[in-house]
Amino acid sequence: MNWNPTIKGFKSYLKLERSLSENSVQAYLRDVEKLVQYLEMEELDLQPEKVEQEHIENFLKYVSELGLNARSQARILSGLKAFYKYMLMEDMLEVTPTELLEAPKIGRKLPEVLSFEEINNLINAIDLSKDEGERNKAMLETLYSCGLRVSELVGLQVSNLLLDEGFIRVVGKGDKERIVPIGSVAIKHINTYIKHKRNHQKNIKKESEDILFLNRRGNQLTRVMVFTIIKQLAEKVNLQKAVSPHTFRHSFATHLIEGGADLRAIQEMLGHESITTTEIYTHLDREYLRQAIVEFHPRGK
Repeated sequence: MNWNPTIKGFKSYLKLERSLSENSVQAYLRDVEKLVQYLEMEELDLQPEKVEQEHIENFLKYVSELGLNARSQARILSGLKAFYKYMLMEDMLEVTPTELLEAPKIGRKLPEVLSFEEINNLINAIDLSKDEGERNKAMLETLYSCGLRVSELVGLQVSNLLLDEGFIRVVGKGDKERIVPIGSVAIKHINTYIKHKRNHQKNIKKESEDILFLNRRGNQLTRVMVFTIIKQLAEKVNLQKAVSPHTFRHSFATHLIEGGADLRAIQEMLGHESITTTEIYTHLDREYLRQAIVEFHPRGK
């Protein structure tokens, strides 16, 4: 499948006929490129004119499951509508597959997504003068940097930290392991926590000796405790959103998608099951995943 000639024509149309800025043009092109990536992942060898409404509906469902909020989904659909409107004007097709599609309602209940500024405000509200301050900062930076599930965060093992290489090994659903890149900010705070707090903790229970984040009694943190920490921080900064550890995971995925990261890389990092019938796109090259964090994650810059 070769979309390049059509995308090139669409780019010229946006620049010359619609006189859009370079940033706007690139945003439209990224929307189309995301659809192309999805079709490749589904192993659908389709030219632009062969795409049907069902394919686009499934694509929008997929990005929604990754955590993209309704506003961002609506923007992607707007980009695709513009692309197919261009094809219609150029007589490349008679009816567009987006004609009957409606943008998701902005007001419907979807998982909350925090802006980068809101993430910063929450993390910066942690009181580092308290015993648990360094731990909490390292924990939330890791949650946001890696898009972990809360169960994966509390179960993270010291022996699975590959920080010199910029990765952590995560045990996800069904005891499936995956390697996830971790940003330099999270690495810095993990090292600070280990050096100044965890290495000096005397009462570590035998079953928790390899667990990274410990409570004051030397046990693995509970999921509820992580929820409580985040809720208290949200109240402290007067954040008027229902936040949870999963909010950080959705924000991680949304910020990467909106930054232009490859959908396959995001899926791999989140530990989602492959949506293809084969595993052709799973177990992606580690450096490829790492580059996605460096280039597209707000904490990677």
